[in-house]
Parts: sequence; structure tokens; C-alpha cells
Amino acid sequence: MDQALQIIARGPREKAEAAAAAIDADPALEGATYSILEEDEDRGVWRIDGYPNSDEEAEALKTALAPFGLKVVVEALADADWLAMALSGLPPVRAGRFFVYGAHDRGKAPPSTVNLRIEAGAAFGTGHHGTTVGCLAAYDALLKARGFPRVLDVGCGTGVLGIAAARTGSKLVKGTDIDPVSVRIARENAALNRAKAGFVHAAGLGHPEVRKGVPYDLVFANILAPPLIALARDIQGALKPGGLAILSGLLRSQERRVLAAYLSKGFRLQRRLHRDAWSTLVVRRV
Repeated sequence: MDQALQIIARGPREKAEAAAAAIDADPALEGATYSILEEDEDRGVWRIDGYPNSDEEAEALKTALAPFGLKVVVEALADADWLAMALSGLPPVRAGRFFVYGAHDRGKAPPSTVNLRIEAGAAFGTGHHGTTVGCLAAYDALLKARGFPRVLDVGCGTGVLGIAAARTGSKLVKGTDIDPVSVRIARENAALNRAKAGFVHAAGLGHPEVRKGVPYDLVFANILAPPLIALARDIQGALKPGGLAILSGLLRSQERRVLAAYLSKGFRLQRRLHRDAWSTLVVRRV
């Protein structure tokens, strides 16, 4: 790809969410970077921003968006360190007792919160996305009633969720990601936060380091709807009876399908949280 591109699609919420679900379900777009947000509340306009890494991915994004009647434009991005520029404009995030910040905001961390310095690099999970905030908020609420000695973070990204667990008393924390760059960044963030959490490059839950920790008290899985559904049985097997899973990375429109997969494996819904178009589910293994 000679020129960095941004693909922007605008339209009503229902159409934008359906288009986002199509992107999530497309195997050719498994690693695609995109966001969905409400751009104009008064006019009911929602927006999808896609950032393809190749010409093939750009074409696949445009193909996925085409059936939904959205207004799609493609803009060329000037040469710049867009990641650094984006991160410099991100404010810190508060989710319950957790305060997530980057190096540019290191002086703003309050003394009364669990402060997590998270540098994104090329990994997902700065704490700003609705799914990450939802997971942290759900975890904060659970901590008011019980602790979680053994925690697994599936699809760890920057490692923020596993690090949050390690910083709040979990004795054993393991994390996995299919992206080796994310694993490296998660390890670096764990070191920055002096958090005892181990991250490994793995697809699924079969890695020996993951198996050593079974059964877990809590599993985070902030990934996408299709892999959440595919991993329902494996997550059940990784949890002890009564153990909890915090599931996110799914749109509200995908809730029913994801929840059905877990109910069929003997889970019970304990709580659901919504932030923008995104959903977080807390389910308990019976």
C-alpha cells in the first residue's frame, strides 16, 4: 500500500451496527482496525472509521460496507506518526477504581485509584474503547464482593485487563494473544506497572502456560463475537464451577448470539453493561 487510507462510512445506527457486524464476521477482515461511534446525536448519524493495512484489506472493507446503504468516502492520510498523534490526544480514563493513562498524562494519576500506565504501541486496548472500559467497570463491580486468585486474559492486547487483575490481588495472571507484537507490548506494560502477569503468544486456550493455571476464577475475553462464540466450550473448561467470565468486543446487536452460545454451555448471565454501541457480558459457570 503506497498511501495510508482512511475509509469513513456514515449512516443510521442500525445500518452502522449491521455493517460493523459484517466486518467482524468477514474472515478477510479478522485483523482489520476500525471504530464505530455516534457522530451526531441530534441527527442520529453514526460513523465507522476503517484503517486498512493493505490494498486487499481496503477493498474488503469497502465490499463489507457496500450492502448497508451507508455514505462511504475514502481519504488519503498524509505521512505522519498517526499512532503517536492519536495517543497524545487521548485523555486518561476512569473506570471504577481504575485510572488508565499514557506517558503523556503521567502527572495526572490520582493517589486514590489503581493507576495503570498503558502504552498501546501497535496493540489494542488503551482503555478508551467501550469494550475495555466495560470490562474494567464490570471487574471493578465484581471486586466489591470477592477476589479472583487465578485470572486468564484471552486476547490480551496491551495487557490492561490482566495487569488490572495483578494489581488488585490476583496471585496468578496469564494472558494470551494471537498477535506476537501485542504479547511483547503486554509484557512491557506489565513491567511498567510492576505487575506479575505472564503473557504468551497463542491461539485459543491450549498453550501449556495457560493449561497450568486451570481452573481459573475469572476469564476476561475482550475479542470479537465470532471467536467468543467459538471459544465458549474452552472457556467453560478453563473456569472452575462458579467462576466468572467477562465477555466483550461485541456489539449490542450481537449480544443474543454470543449469550446463547454460553447459556448452552451451562453459563448464567449475571450482568450486562452497555457503552456506545458496545456490550459487555458477565456470565457465571454453573
